[in-house]
Parts: sequence; structure tokens; C-alpha cells
Amino acid sequence: MPERLKNNPLLLSALLIVASELMFASMAATIKIASVALPIEVIVFFRNLIVIILLLPWVFYYGFSLLSTEKLHLHFIRALAGLGAMYCFFYTLANIPLAEAALLKMTLPFFLPIIAWLWLDERISGFIRLAIGVGFVGVGIILQPNWEHFNYIALFALLGSALAALAKVGIRKMASTEPSTRIVFYFSTISAVVAALPLLWAWRTPDEQGWILLGMLGLFGTLGQLLMTKAYGLAPSGQLGGFSYVAVLFSSLYGWLLWDDLLDYWFFIGAVFIGCAGLMIMFESQRGHRGAVGSVL
Repeated sequence: MPERLKNNPLLLSALLIVASELMFASMAATIKIASVALPIEVIVFFRNLIVIILLLPWVFYYGFSLLSTEKLHLHFIRALAGLGAMYCFFYTLANIPLAEAALLKMTLPFFLPIIAWLWLDERISGFIRLAIGVGFVGVGIILQPNWEHFNYIALFALLGSALAALAKVGIRKMASTEPSTRIVFYFSTISAVVAALPLLWAWRTPDEQGWILLGMLGLFGTLGQLLMTKAYGLAPSGQLGGFSYVAVLFSSLYGWLLWDDLLDYWFFIGAVFIGCAGLMIMFESQRGHRGAVGSVL
């Protein structure tokens, strides 16, 4: 690893976030394709099951003792919150353009300081309150400026972002003692068990193409989770939120190439508000405050 990255954990974390968002955008495109033939419940289940299969060699190589943890309750909170976010996001992906789904997912940094305040008693500065307000103005613009054709599916995206923020604050709370691979393994195992229940009424056997797509989304999801978890273990959540906006660029490119998605001017106006809010949060985060999750927010 270059010396510059070793001495700059924020830079390394930012690069890891960009790489993870490329993986997640690739996974999102795969999900959108797969959702044409498969129910969301089946996709969510196999997305987690495949991650477990991919991580099993790591478990067998290093031994099951590496899964020993004293923070099982935090793993459950992180897993259930993350699973709920996954259902919301997958449903959103199947029903609205990829770039719009990705941008609404980018409201996650606005929920992070709120969750950190409620859970960790971290303060929220007035500047961050302003940034959150600017961000949600952007959300309102994207949803529908005149509210005549309100897209209720967007509410699932916002709920997913709130749940994902809860999961990421949970990661930060565990990061001092729990390695990223262990966090991902517990997340996928708990999620797969819970996600198996809806299969009782939603099961549909994938065809050959379906199996290939499920394998691809599992691979992209695993790489994205490992990269993201490592990044949030190296730097406070508030310092990394702004870098996640590259996901919108990746998703827009996929949407244009695969579905000929064309975005209207309201999307770009809303994107400016949301992007500015993310930059405001990042600016405040880099002012050198204490450094724990939310302490710079």
C-alpha cells in the first residue's frame, strides 16, 4: 500500500467508498434486470445466501473461533436494519429509474447524524441541521414539485436510507473490536435466516439466466459490503457521506446504457440540492472536531 494512503486514513477510506459504490451500482443494475422475472423476496434471500457461501472458505481457513463475539446484539441490530433497508432499496430499484433510486438512497448521510444523536448522544451542529434541511428540499423537488403525481415508491427509498443509516452507525460502534469480514458474515447469516421466511409464499425457481444474475449480485454485494465496512472502520461516518455520491454517476451511466433512462430537469435541480447538502456535511466533518460518529456533525 502506498505510504500516502497509510498516513491518510480519510483518503484511503474515500477510495474504498468509491470502489464500494461502484460495486453497489453494479449490483443495483443486476437487481433491476433480475426483478423482471424474480420476486424481490427471492432476490433478497439469495443475495445474502450467496455472501455466506463466498465467505465460508474464510471461516474454514481461519477457524470458527474468529466468529466469536461479545457484541451479538449489535450484529442483530445491524443485520435487521440492513435487511429492512435492502427490501426497501430492492423494491425501489424494481420500480423507478436506476439513477433516481440511487439519488434517493443518497439521503442516507442526512439520517446518519440523527441516528448518531439518538443512539450515541452525539451532538448535531447548526451547520449540519442546515445541510439536512437543504438535502430534504432537494428530495422534495425530485419527488414532485407540484405534488400532483406523488411517487409513493420514493417513501420506501427514504425509509431504506434511514434503516441503512442505523446499520452504518452500528458498524461504527462495532468497528473497534469486530473485523469487517466478521461483521459482513453475521449480517448475511442473520439476514438470510430472516429472509427465508417470506419464501414460504413468494418462492419462484430461477431459470439459468436467473441463477447467473443471482450469482453476480451476490459477488458485487459481497465486495461492496467488505469495502464499505472497511472504510467506515477507518474514519467517522460523517466524514465519508459526501464521497458516496459517486454512486449516482455510476447508476446514471448504467441506466443510460441499459435502459435508455432520460432524467428531467427537476432531477438535476434536486441533485444539486442533495449534492450541496452532502458537501456541507463533508466540509463540517473536516473541520477537525473530535472524530467519533456524529461528533463532527
